[in-house]
Order: sequence, then C-alpha cells, then structure tokens
Amino acid sequence: MAEVGVRPDGGGRPPAPQPATNKGPGRLLIAVYILFAIAATSRAGLQIATKFDEAPVAYLLSALAAVIYIVAAVGLARAGHAGRRVALACCSVELVGVVVVGILSLADRALFPDETVWSGFGSGYGYIPLVLPVLGLFWLWRTRDTTG
Repeated sequence: MAEVGVRPDGGGRPPAPQPATNKGPGRLLIAVYILFAIAATSRAGLQIATKFDEAPVAYLLSALAAVIYIVAAVGLARAGHAGRRVALACCSVELVGVVVVGILSLADRALFPDETVWSGFGSGYGYIPLVLPVLGLFWLWRTRDTTG
C-alpha cells in the first residue's frame, strides 16, 4: 500500500502542486481582465443606451467583449479544472474575435461605423485587447497540470 504524500515512483517527495491560475502573475492578469470588463461594460452600456441605432453591430460586439472579459476573469480566479476550461474558452474566443474584428474593421470601415473594443485589433485600448488573450492562453499553458 502506498504511503500518503509519497510519489508513486518511490521518490519520497510528494509531487509539486499544479500552479494555480489565480496566484502570482495570474493575479495581475485577472486584474487586467476585470479592468477591461469594467471599461468594455461601461462603453457598451453607454453606447447602447444613447446611440444604438448608429452602429448596433459595433456596440453589441463591445458588449460581447465585456461579457467575455467578465467570464474570463471569473474562470482565471476560480483556478479549478472548470475555471481553467472556462478561461481557455474565453481567451480562445477573445483572440479569434479581436483578430477577425480587427481585420474586418481595417478592410471595410463601413462595417463598423463606430469603434468597438476589438476594432483595429484593440488600437483604441493600446492593443491590449490583442495581447490580453495571448497572455491568458500562455498563462493557462504555463500553469497546466503536467503530471498526468
């Protein structure tokens, strides 16, 4: 019978715990996601409330970005298996979204008569919307469970 806390290979030391997504640099990543959730929610809410008829697609995309930022922050903060899966899905959708919207917004300005969070690859936000999902995916990869 194996002893509690002893590695199955007989090494005598327990395996190193999996790094949590909400520790160390993950806390900064979560804080940035929360900041962007607040910014995107505020922007989309104001745009939808005051001038929705001018550019509904752009404003709804900003609202979608806000929801993704909120859910990604929660997923990263939960740090469990389910939280990791949620964060992975959000970061992946976010990256695809910012690239697709970025390309479309530069290719045909008429598609987006007003800016979204992801327009021009997030240029209105210092390109952080483009870098953020890459950092999120990197962090999820860096803190993955390598024991199994």
